[in-house]
Amino acid sequence: MAAEEALEAERDAIVAALKPVVDGLVATFGPMCEVVLHDYRRPEKSVVAVAGSVTGRTVGGAMSEIGMRIVARGQEAGDELNYVTRTRGGKLVKASTMVLRDSTGAVFGALCVNVDVTAVSEAHTLLGALAGLGGTPAEVPVTAFGNDIDSVVDAILDAHRLGRNGSWAGLDRAQRLELFRGLDERGVFAVRRAIEQVAARLGISRASAYSYLSQARAETGTATAPATERAAADKTSPGGHA
Repeated sequence: MAAEEALEAERDAIVAALKPVVDGLVATFGPMCEVVLHDYRRPEKSVVAVAGSVTGRTVGGAMSEIGMRIVARGQEAGDELNYVTRTRGGKLVKASTMVLRDSTGAVFGALCVNVDVTAVSEAHTLLGALAGLGGTPAEVPVTAFGNDIDSVVDAILDAHRLGRNGSWAGLDRAQRLELFRGLDERGVFAVRRAIEQVAARLGISRASAYSYLSQARAETGTATAPATERAAADKTSPGGHA
């Protein structure tokens, strides 16, 4: 118990030390930059400090799907640097996500830097067209950002089903397993209560959702449901405390 309390104090100290860095980076790089400090010990309210407004995050907001992916990977998670993504509002964002670890190597948070490069990209396209160098721009993936964890899960579910039959009933078994496999790979089921939310959106029982998730993981050799989901299942089962 004392060791765990010491680790919690250490994590608190790391988060506190980084809070001034958030404002300092945005003051240095200007209004097109946003810096977000996450504490994944509270995934539904992981944002503990934010400066700038590229993705519209606020303190007390939820992690994004990038955070879900990091949490799902656990100690195997690494920094994701200088990648390009797009918000659901259409902004083109160059971003870096740097994981925070305690002295045991456990990941418990992240420092994220997001730079709005929409105007730069548009200028580049215009100059390329004027110079006769125009071409079809590469497709940029959309990342689900949101201050509500449920909206993030919903956005991931919607995006994953684009191009497919819009109803669960219209999917065959292979497509259903593919859906659960894809959601799992994106870290959705690392979030507490996500399995219930996905089941509700698909119009199936929680038991069926767990069954499909287990089958999808069995085919890929992935471990059983994360501890957060097992805890959620325990709390919402008969005799639980939810």
